[in-house]
Amino acid sequence: MTDPSTRLLELLSLLQSGRSWPGAELAARLGTSPRTLRRDLDRLRELGYPVSSTRGPGGNYQLVAGRAMPPLLLTDDEAVATVVGLRIAALTQMGGAGDAAEGALRKLERVVPTRLRARIQALTSATETTSRATEALDLRTVQLLATAAHLRQDVRFDYTSRGGKHTERRVEPYRQVLFDRRWYLLGWDRDRADWRTYRIDRIGELTVPGTTFAPRELPADDPVSFVQDSTRFPHGRRGVVRFAAPVSVVSDRLIAEAGSLEAIDDTSCRYVTSVESWEWLSIILATVGVPYTIEAPPELIGYSRELADRIARAAGG
Repeated sequence: MTDPSTRLLELLSLLQSGRSWPGAELAARLGTSPRTLRRDLDRLRELGYPVSSTRGPGGNYQLVAGRAMPPLLLTDDEAVATVVGLRIAALTQMGGAGDAAEGALRKLERVVPTRLRARIQALTSATETTSRATEALDLRTVQLLATAAHLRQDVRFDYTSRGGKHTERRVEPYRQVLFDRRWYLLGWDRDRADWRTYRIDRIGELTVPGTTFAPRELPADDPVSFVQDSTRFPHGRRGVVRFAAPVSVVSDRLIAEAGSLEAIDDTSCRYVTSVESWEWLSIILATVGVPYTIEAPPELIGYSRELADRIARAAGG
């Protein structure tokens, strides 16, 4: 018969898988009798692990949620994944969340077996994350928005635009998206009757009145893509350019980072982007060094003509 302590740990590991175990199967896995199994289950309950049981031949047993957080037994792979995940979570500048992740990380790192330390160090030292938030967030705001979205509850908040304008918004929240190192809320703006994205770090005075809404069909299959497009092309301001060269040629010469570059055919491609300055984009496009046609907007065409005139005059043309 196995050592009682070893058997108890193995039993706990099986129960923490989340499934409901028939008593006969548990006893067989542990190589013990049903009577000894029942005694081991009682010991777990005394230690604070809430194990539920159902009547029937042999009974069924399952670890359920209790009032307190009992110790967890992790496999080697689960321990490595948890430590690495907590290290990444600790990088986020979210009020309260980063501190909580740091605290949990310190507790785990003190008890991680020596045999796993090399694996953890290799994963963290060879991994870079670009998802670190650039603005500090309030954990309470994120939690309230997440709960409201899950329960389909309306929210109200003050919102500060990029230009510093303050407005009051009534929104049906749907998703929170981490994109380009910032957190965004995707929601239906009730006053504007349209989908909107909001920088969560610009949300203040958030309240949840308690009213609910009927869910709408999302504006895109992928909320991340919708947020990406809405942040890159705000209010439809975007430049569209057709290059008379393959994607492979243009991609090597185009230094602008934002935007998308897609092939039209083997000899041409289209570039779509949004920038703060059309004049700056006019200069960038000219430096690519291949023929191109500006398809939109008129502002970009106007700036490009002015730039061409200045260059011609400077060259004595």
